[in-house]
This record gives sequence, structure tokens and C-alpha cells, in this order.
Amino acid sequence: MQDFKKILELAEGYKDDMTKFLRDMVRIPSESCDEKKVVLRIKEEMEKVGFDKIEIDPMGNILGTIGHGKRLIAYDAHIDTVGVGNLDNWNYDPYEGFEDDEIIVGRGTSDQEGGMASMVYAGKIIKDLGLEDEYTLVMVGSVMEEDCDGLCWQYIVKELGLKPEFVISTEPTDGGIYRGQRGRMEIKVSVSGVSCHGSAPERGDNAIFKMAPILEELEELHTNLISDGFLGKGSLTVSEVFSTSPSRCAVADSCTISIDRRLTKGEDMEYALGQIRELPAAKKAGAKVEMYTYERAAYTGLVYPTDCYFPSWVVEEEHVAVQSVADAYTQLFDKDPRIDKWTFSTNGVSITGMFGIPTVGFGPGKEAQAHAPNEKTWKQDLVTCAAVYAALPKVYLSKA
Repeated sequence: MQDFKKILELAEGYKDDMTKFLRDMVRIPSESCDEKKVVLRIKEEMEKVGFDKIEIDPMGNILGTIGHGKRLIAYDAHIDTVGVGNLDNWNYDPYEGFEDDEIIVGRGTSDQEGGMASMVYAGKIIKDLGLEDEYTLVMVGSVMEEDCDGLCWQYIVKELGLKPEFVISTEPTDGGIYRGQRGRMEIKVSVSGVSCHGSAPERGDNAIFKMAPILEELEELHTNLISDGFLGKGSLTVSEVFSTSPSRCAVADSCTISIDRRLTKGEDMEYALGQIRELPAAKKAGAKVEMYTYERAAYTGLVYPTDCYFPSWVVEEEHVAVQSVADAYTQLFDKDPRIDKWTFSTNGVSITGMFGIPTVGFGPGKEAQAHAPNEKTWKQDLVTCAAVYAALPKVYLSKA
């Protein structure tokens, strides 16, 4: 078994390198579908620390490989970010950021370029200590997650044929080990009307009025959705309302709403769509209920369409991958980890939810920092995660 003390010492020794690398990534705006420059910066760092192979796939994901063994393991960090929102809410330039002895501030620090910094330097620790074994470790910097979670891994599994034994997601977990999340759907509900002059609305059929009782029934439906003991309750909220009309002096001839539907265990696509289609108001209005489709081009120009359906998933606590992460953590830090779940959605929706490849979450930063102004992560988290990532492959091989 590898020397855990040496792994910790090296991880601590690379704290400044990880900090510099993370701040360099933060300085490069990398919203979904605009990640090319940050991908090239990651490639540069992977080359610097001595990865065995580095490639950028046709979607734009970067895959850095260490080792040549038969057992395949993957780590994933999405390297796109959301925008910065209202700059008045930031105390610092969100791209230049800020650091002191404990924290690093800037867009993407927790969500989740910090995970990439820890991954890359875990690779260096593995190289430094000669921890390669009968495994191949692929570290993925994935694109477009903020826009369409899991799309990148749909491509990686289906088109590249990469099917690891398990995947570590480096999304922020605040020191915990995460083994599941609710799924989600983006649903569109549309009703049609007939326009007429606004001075005589009785001549038409107002689509907005037809939508109103549907909205009321959706609000009630939310309160009655099922719950799971681990993942919690399903939920829905109306996130957008659109309408069309010949003018502001006319009756609306169409109305469409967007629904953010969170899916707990036991809920799937047809179940959620069917609940809405069966609402009395939806039936009366002849509403069309369907999923949105994602068809935006990657920065490479590739378009890889998918339905906006992202399944819930759970990996059992007793699974060898979960227990291997927990054991690596305990051996390094002499304490038991917290095992929990994410509130938000991750690439696990496709890795585990669609393909059944176990996903285990362990990443620097905190969920609450995701998408927030003054987003930050903690330097010690980078160290902790790099140590676990470096120790994990051989711990897993000793168990599986």
C-alpha cells in the first residue's frame, strides 16, 4: 500500500502550484461553448506535470491519461462556468479574483475549476511516487456541463467508447463523499388561442387566460410529488412565461411556460410528463406538453442534440467505489468522512443515470458557492482532494 504520509506531504507542497493554476483558469472566461482557451491552459499544465497522453476530443473535452494498465478509472471536472451576473454584487473582479492565506475568490473556483487543479496535481503526485499500477487513469476536463449536464459524457461514452469502472466527480462536496442526486427535466407547456382586438376580447380566445388555471394546478402538483428517503422530494417550478400577440392592443394567441422539474428516485421522463398531461386544466386547454431539446454547438462547432432529460441516480453506500474513496480519506486523515448527496445536478446524470457507471463525488469547495457572486474555494480543500485522488486508484485496486 502506498505511503499516505508522503502523499499528504506532496499535496501540501503543491498548494501554491494548484493555487496558481486555478487562478490562471479563473482569469480565462470559459462559459459553456466558449471553453477553448481554458482547455489549452489545462493542456499546458498536464504537459508540465508529465501526463502520459493528452487529447482533445471533437466535442472539445480534454482527456489526460496516466498509466497503461487494464483497469480503467476516470476523474471528471467540468471546466465551463456560468456567467458573472450583476457585477455590482461582486467585491472583486470575478475573473482576476482574489486570494489570501485561506481562500481563492473568482468565478469557477468552487464550480468547478478547483476540481481540475486538484486532479492535475494528483497526477503529479502519482508520477512523483511511482504509484502507477495495473490501472489507467483518465482525467477529463468536460465542457458544456452548465448548459447541458451530462452531454459531454454522453459523447465520451457513446462516441469515444470510454467506459471506466467508476468515475470520480470533482464537483464541490464540502469535504463529503457524495453518491447521488435528484434528476431534472426542462419541460415546455404550450397553449393556443385566437387573437382579436383588445377592445373586444370576447371575440377571441386569450391563451394567457387559458394558461392561468394550469399554473394553479402546477403549483398544487408540486406539493404532492413523491419523496425518497435519501434523495428527498421531487419538485417543480415555473421558470419562464412567453406569449405572442399581434400587438399590445390585442388578445394573446399563444402562451408557453418552462418548467424546471426535479426528479427523485422513482420518477422518470414519462412519469413526469404524464402528470402534467393529466392535469384537468391542461386537458381542457388542449395543452401540448413536451421536453426541450438541447442543440447548441460546442466551441469546436460540433452539435450533439439531446433531450433535456437528466435522470436521478444513486450509488449504494456499500459499493466498492464509494467505500474505496471513504477508505482513502480515512487512511489519509484518520477520521471517517461524511457520506451524502448533491442538491444540484452533475454529469452523473449520464455517467450513472444513463449508462450505469458508478459516480462518486468528492471535490473542493462548497455547493453553496456555485453560481454565487464572490464565489470562493479553500486552498486546503485543493490539498485534501489532490491527496485523495492520488491515493484512490491503488486503494480501489486492493478492494475490487
